[in-house]
Amino acid sequence: MNIVIMAGGRGTRFWPSSTESKPKQFLPLLTKRTMLQDTYDRFKQWLPASNIYVATSKSYVSLVMEQLPELTLKHIIIEPDSRDTGPSTALTALTFLHQDDDDVIVMVPSDQYISDNIELSRTLHTAANEARTRRITVMLGIVPTRAETGYGYIRTYDNHGYSSLREVEAFIEKPNQDYAEKLIKLGTYWNSGIFVWRPSTIEYLMTKHCPSIWQPLKKHYPEVSTIYSQLPKLSIDYAVIEKAKDLYVIPATFDWDDVGTWNAVRRHYGSDEHGNLLNGHVRSLDSHGNIIFTDKQAIVIGVDDLIVVSTEEGLLVCHRSEEQRIKEMLNERSIEFKPYQLREVKPNP
Repeated sequence: MNIVIMAGGRGTRFWPSSTESKPKQFLPLLTKRTMLQDTYDRFKQWLPASNIYVATSKSYVSLVMEQLPELTLKHIIIEPDSRDTGPSTALTALTFLHQDDDDVIVMVPSDQYISDNIELSRTLHTAANEARTRRITVMLGIVPTRAETGYGYIRTYDNHGYSSLREVEAFIEKPNQDYAEKLIKLGTYWNSGIFVWRPSTIEYLMTKHCPSIWQPLKKHYPEVSTIYSQLPKLSIDYAVIEKAKDLYVIPATFDWDDVGTWNAVRRHYGSDEHGNLLNGHVRSLDSHGNIIFTDKQAIVIGVDDLIVVSTEEGLLVCHRSEEQRIKEMLNERSIEFKPYQLREVKPNP
């Protein structure tokens, strides 16, 4: 079994702490180690370093090598450009196939919290055995602990005789609050984004469901830099997973969190008596439920449920319920800030 840590994203929901030049996976959000380092350490506890890879954009190779100096360059799968997880997954599969290595690969995001490494190892070994012998795709499913509107959900059939796996019936992407509450009652799972499959399985699924990604990569590999930026920018879920058959979920038995937003960070740290998560030189008065991260002295008075983050990169002020929209504001390659100036008006007499 090989582990591939997906570390090519931009982490826009963590702006301004996460920037295009140094995204969130390279930041110490939950511990003194960065998210990438924590993820690498998690697998190194029970797997040889020779079986751990990192897939990342060309722009971040130096950061990966700086933070994981024990990682050799041949263990970094380099994407010429950021084209989402669809092309990245295809490139990863081709890399292993060209090395005549069709053993199971576990593709994991670099920004997750997992509470129990022993249970993670047990779950992944069970999933890997199934993916290896039956040539299927296995996904880790998380039992929901709340009605989360920022996650994808998976509805499954009964076990059909397999004690560990449940066949996927349908995917539900980011439901509203009411629907999320119904999905929990129906016994659905959160989609963890952790996939267990063989490179040849990826090849089969890509050839069938997304040849517009697979065929150009296969034709030009390993010299893919000339065509990579022309590939469709698609997530692996949209490119393949939502169209495929023979998908299975193995329920995880450990605590899990997708550390993809400021609200997620709040779940891992203690708040003050008013529910404020404060980091930096901050004083608050009559304020409740706020998330304040600042590198400057700050005072907050009479405000509730805000996210305020101040760095050298910029300032974010956002209601906690609107944090998913941060990505909307930053969905272009770069954000353009327009200068505004005060406009003199005559006061009413």
